[in-house]
Amino acid sequence: MGMTTLAPTDAPAAHAAPTRASRLREHFPHIARDVKHFPVRDGEDPWTLAEIKDVASGLLDDRDRLAHELFVADGELHDLLRNSGDGAGDDQADYGSSALERDQDLALVNNLRALLEQTEIAIDRIKEGTYATCEASGLPIGKARLQAFPRATLSVEAKAKQERR
Repeated sequence: MGMTTLAPTDAPAAHAAPTRASRLREHFPHIARDVKHFPVRDGEDPWTLAEIKDVASGLLDDRDRLAHELFVADGELHDLLRNSGDGAGDDQADYGSSALERDQDLALVNNLRALLEQTEIAIDRIKEGTYATCEASGLPIGKARLQAFPRATLSVEAKAKQERR
């Protein structure tokens, strides 16, 4: 009995990478409706569907990349902590070097976690239709600001006020 081989077109679709359009439909089913409600500042053109899709797609890509980087960095930190006493001896320079490396890795992991959390919040705000609205004032954040920093949740004015505190 011969073995049947699958032609490339017979391969299950689950193995194919999702297209940008299918990822956007999956994560943001109401994006075409919601984009009309995303506010802009005076003098800015309204958000277009293409613009918000670019932002949303970039956020999804960032989330995937950051989750992978966090996984790797977390593993490296775990290995470093587990092996922190191996081979260091009693030399203070070795101990200090190990402590510095551990602190740097811990800072990297914490920064990645914070950036991933900000990315998730931005994704959720697009899903909920609240994207582009300042969390502090309820006014528009600004299209240009969000295109430069899509994770922003505060307008420039609200952010400046927050930093003065």
